[in-house]
Amino acid sequence: MKILQIINSLGTGGAEKLLLDTIPLYRKAGIDMDVLVFWNNNHQFIKALKALDCCKVIVLKESDNYKDIYALSHIWKLRPYLKQYDVVHVHLFPAQYYTVVAKILGGSDCKLIFTEHSVSNRRIEGSFLYRFFDRLIYRKFSVVVAITIQVADIVRNHTLINKNKIKVILNGVSIEKIKDSKPYFKTVFFETDSTNDKLIIQVSSFREPKDHATLLKALKLLPSEVKLILVGDGVLKKECEELTEALGLQGRVLFLGQRMDIPQLLKTADIVVLSSKYEGLSLSSIEGMASGKPFVASDVPGLSDIVAGVGVLFECGNAKELATRIERLLDDKMYYDSVVRACQEKSKQYDIQVMIQKHIDLYKIVALQ
Repeated sequence: MKILQIINSLGTGGAEKLLLDTIPLYRKAGIDMDVLVFWNNNHQFIKALKALDCCKVIVLKESDNYKDIYALSHIWKLRPYLKQYDVVHVHLFPAQYYTVVAKILGGSDCKLIFTEHSVSNRRIEGSFLYRFFDRLIYRKFSVVVAITIQVADIVRNHTLINKNKIKVILNGVSIEKIKDSKPYFKTVFFETDSTNDKLIIQVSSFREPKDHATLLKALKLLPSEVKLILVGDGVLKKECEELTEALGLQGRVLFLGQRMDIPQLLKTADIVVLSSKYEGLSLSSIEGMASGKPFVASDVPGLSDIVAGVGVLFECGNAKELATRIERLLDDKMYYDSVVRACQEKSKQYDIQVMIQKHIDLYKIVALQ
């Protein structure tokens, strides 16, 4: 059984990071699996995956133009690759559309699986025309994997596909890898001799749904010894850098870009935050809860159902409330420790090995259809 994973790119993002983390484990489990990306711009995840030498990495276009993800020529280039695999597992838009069209045009017999990673996107929130085309496309997949029950409900209502074609498989992270990671010295990131400095970290791509602005505004309300590390890349990074300057936060905010040492960075921080407007089942949230640090998240779909009762929630977009939540954690050691314990216990439900086995079982079933 040969499996091909297709995704827009291996740039910054949860779905992208999930492939980097899981493909070596699939290979270790004896699954013959390769990866195809539409576009690459010297991305760190691609380099890391190639360095592991665990699969074939197919790149349809190398360029520095993000819009090349949408090049219609990908459809034509995809056709011969689809014929080489038994099951093709697709992630994100436009990969989901292009793969369906390429299969039809190329006459491939491969079975298609699509994973829906989010509770919201422009098509779900868009007009009837978006829904019309989504309903056509989703029906071409043998199975649609939803990363939470909530995502499954949204997919079913949006596409009207048979509920038997939707399977819920929770995302997972390597709990042991995070647990065994060692922190860096804080002085590696901020030149200071103060033992009072506290580090907040957010790991996410710089896109509108991640709402970095609220976190930066909250930092402005916190004491000067509280500093912020932002990990990730994306189209809004420059805008966030400009906001940092406008708020007078230079010297308190560090933009690290895309990193491969997320567990170590999480261990170095004092508090982990995710200020998103919505999520699917965020890997960053699970990693944050497993890190041994309190996890603070916006009270929105995809986060509240994971964090409620264990981590700390704040009203989406409310910088003042976020600052208050952070201050309480820093001022109340007993509260801090209780949140850490609850978060770590909850994170155990999302072990990556469980997710891997459920996908392997699914591949075997779909391949025989």
